[in-house]
Amino acid sequence: MFENIFSVFVILLAIAAFILLGIFFYFLKVWVRALMSGARVSITSLVGMKLRRVPPSLIVDARIRLIKAGLDLSTDIIEAHYLAGGNVINVVQGLIAADKANIDLSFQKAAAIDLAGRDVYEAVRTSVIPKVIDCPDPQKSAVTMLDAVAKDGIRLLVKARVTVRTNLEQLVGGAGEDTIIARVGQGIVSAIGSSATYKDVLENPDHISRRVLESGLDSQTAFEIVSIDIADISVAGTGAKDVANVGAMLETERAEADKKLRQAEAEGRRVMAVAREQEMRALVQEMQARVVEAQAEVPKAMAEAFRKGNLGVMDFYRMQNIQSDTEMRKSIADESQPKHQ
Repeated sequence: MFENIFSVFVILLAIAAFILLGIFFYFLKVWVRALMSGARVSITSLVGMKLRRVPPSLIVDARIRLIKAGLDLSTDIIEAHYLAGGNVINVVQGLIAADKANIDLSFQKAAAIDLAGRDVYEAVRTSVIPKVIDCPDPQKSAVTMLDAVAKDGIRLLVKARVTVRTNLEQLVGGAGEDTIIARVGQGIVSAIGSSATYKDVLENPDHISRRVLESGLDSQTAFEIVSIDIADISVAGTGAKDVANVGAMLETERAEADKKLRQAEAEGRRVMAVAREQEMRALVQEMQARVVEAQAEVPKAMAEAFRKGNLGVMDFYRMQNIQSDTEMRKSIADESQPKHQ
């Protein structure tokens, strides 16, 4: 009985030893690589990484890079960033690049930048080597030149190059390149619009860039503007679709609109005059109709006067004689007037 128990114990011990030996050989390559690189990691830590579904080789490679660069971080911090969904290798490369460039960048800040969706390594590189951005950016917009108009109405086409450096302190939550391009474009258009003539802009384009640079356009952004350079500036063409003198064009259109307005007002007055003339003609016809109506009442009145005895026959004849004399005098007077051709 004792021998059977001892045999079972030996078998279990052998199975456990076999399992431990298998685990050891499974992590042997990674463990030896870490040990030979000076970034020692225990076997238990490697087993824990495997149980937490963290690639041990990835964590060990990241720690080896940090140790060789003179930085020392525990595997727990690196694992935590991996489990949070971060890019471990990118953060490590950013930390190494920042350390070599004497930039103060902690792992917590680098991890926050990475989790915010920014490229840590690219941000450090841009902080060391400034980046040049076209304004406007032809890759993001169909417009290749900024369109601005000076006070004298001349239209100018401008293209600028903005040199920026990454601001690591405001990289998390700061605005990106699109905001820089929009602000610089707005500043250039505003500066040209406040210029008295287009000649001032063509003579001193650096004056425009200085005014824009002094406006503090990089506030609340992830970049620091180093310089703004006017790469190209020209007067717009004079084609049908590309008017250079916008002021003259607006004045011409305004004069044309005023002319059409006056013509419409004159036409309205003419129509009113014609309508008034027609009304007066109708009124004359109405008056003539009233006169005819009144004349038609005369024979009735005379007949009534005859019936009542207010008018005698001799009175009637004398009145007719007077009318005949009057008509004769009128005819004689008409014949004595000279006839004009």
